[in-house]
Amino acid sequence: MSFLTIPNRLVVLTFDDGNKSDVTYVAPLLKQYGFGATFYITEGLNFLTNKEHYVTWEEVRQLHQAGFEIGNHTRNHKNVNNQTPEEFLADLEHLDLRCQQYGIPVPETFCYPGYNHGSQSVESLTKKGMCFARRGVAPEFPYESEGGRGPAYDPKVHHRLLIPTTGASGPNWGFDDFVWALEQAKDERITVLTFHGVPALEHPWVNTNPDQFKTYMDFMNDHEYTIIALRDLSKYVDPKTNRTPIPTL
Repeated sequence: MSFLTIPNRLVVLTFDDGNKSDVTYVAPLLKQYGFGATFYITEGLNFLTNKEHYVTWEEVRQLHQAGFEIGNHTRNHKNVNNQTPEEFLADLEHLDLRCQQYGIPVPETFCYPGYNHGSQSVESLTKKGMCFARRGVAPEFPYESEGGRGPAYDPKVHHRLLIPTTGASGPNWGFDDFVWALEQAKDERITVLTFHGVPALEHPWVNTNPDQFKTYMDFMNDHEYTIIALRDLSKYVDPKTNRTPIPTL
């Protein structure tokens, strides 16, 4: 199978935790631009009890039917480094089952809850057959809980199950940081953006203002960036091989 050359201005757009704004605000706006995106769903946090702040599974299905990717963010949103391989696998498989119950394909991609990752979890994801997984900005950049910068994804450098976040939106991450993240999408490197709620009603430290978010989307549309879901990396990167060895973390 041949793969496309990674173009400049290629951006992966991701959203964590299943915030209500995913379906009420974000998805309709993305559809206007024809942007792809991945929505990472967990039944942890207050997903099961607070339906004012989180999507329902029926709404998750609507996101899938609208053409967006639904990714696995585990059942309980626990630190994977504090789980046994068996516990981690059970959390993953629970989300797989819930997706199947609602006519959603078994997720091909994963993101680490709380950005916590380790070599054991990478091995578990490899055995499960996960294609790609997204982490946070560390260790290359300092982790900032209210938003921060990170490295662009370079398939020649980064393991496909440890794809870094280039820009993590939050109250301390603004337009200059956003533009900086986009400027990294060149020379066969890919910018990966992570958002939570727009707004994040339950977790203000990862909040993105809706008007600010629209400014970001307008900018990418006006400057002709290509916006894809994480699963779409399979057009450019072989998900069946590792371009780099699993690092010791």
